[in-house]
Amino acid sequence: MSATTSCPAPSLPLDETRGMLLGLAGVAIFSLTIPFTRMAVAELDPLFVALGRALGAAVLAAGWLCWKRVPRPSRAALWQLALVIVGCIVGFPLLTSLALRTLPASHGALLVGVLPLATALYAALRGYERPSQGFWVLALFGAGLVIAFALAQGGGALHLADLLVLAAVPMAAMGYAEGGRLARTMGGPEVICWALVLSVPVLLPMVLWLCAPQLAVLDEVGPRAWTAFGYVTLGSTFTGFFFWYRGLALGGVARVGQVQLLQPFLSLLGAAMLLGEALTFTNCLFALAVVATVFAARRMQVRR
Repeated sequence: MSATTSCPAPSLPLDETRGMLLGLAGVAIFSLTIPFTRMAVAELDPLFVALGRALGAAVLAAGWLCWKRVPRPSRAALWQLALVIVGCIVGFPLLTSLALRTLPASHGALLVGVLPLATALYAALRGYERPSQGFWVLALFGAGLVIAFALAQGGGALHLADLLVLAAVPMAAMGYAEGGRLARTMGGPEVICWALVLSVPVLLPMVLWLCAPQLAVLDEVGPRAWTAFGYVTLGSTFTGFFFWYRGLALGGVARVGQVQLLQPFLSLLGAAMLLGEALTFTNCLFALAVVATVFAARRMQVRR
């Protein structure tokens, strides 16, 4: 009789593992976006926060492109960059900033929890990736957990601010999927930097128009709001995408996108620390359930 040997458990390819880790770093940065946005719009105009943060990040992006001497994007890439601009630079920040004037950060963070499913769905509809049935089951289960939690927190009803956040979700999904796809050929930092720079002709006149009536009151804005504005500019709109798009390029949009199921619960922790919003035992139970779903979804097949 020949000796039998046990087969080692299947492991993710190195690129997918790196992609998951980079995606997790991006999610950690993005997770504070909702609490800090809530903090900023308490004193600053939501439109100024949404568009001003993008313009500030565009200045940083232009400096990075000049420092690295990055060549101009090809004409073929301009369409995808335009979708990144519409989704991640204008659409999502604008809608969430308007919503968070009245919506608690914890509630908004939970609604954003459906973003991984929306990103995977967009990538599948565009033909970028073909997740397996098991992957979809786990993604739907995780998103269902998040939606159930959001409805429970909101008393079983959705309001106008809720709808604004839910409208922001497909915007971000489009920007994430298109940017992640483009990052496979351009590079993650190059994608977000060129998207930011190309958005300046639209953003600059709008920000100047918004600033004009606010100049008299800007000096009354406290350091807390300006610190929050600085974070969403440097972290949420610039640095976070360096990790996020690179992770999506290495590990795939659908698979790495599931890491973002953790974001609502990291945001809950941030809201508790920064804004004093309650972090309950029920929140922790839902967080553990979603974490288990994310790790199970990692093992499901996703064809590119």
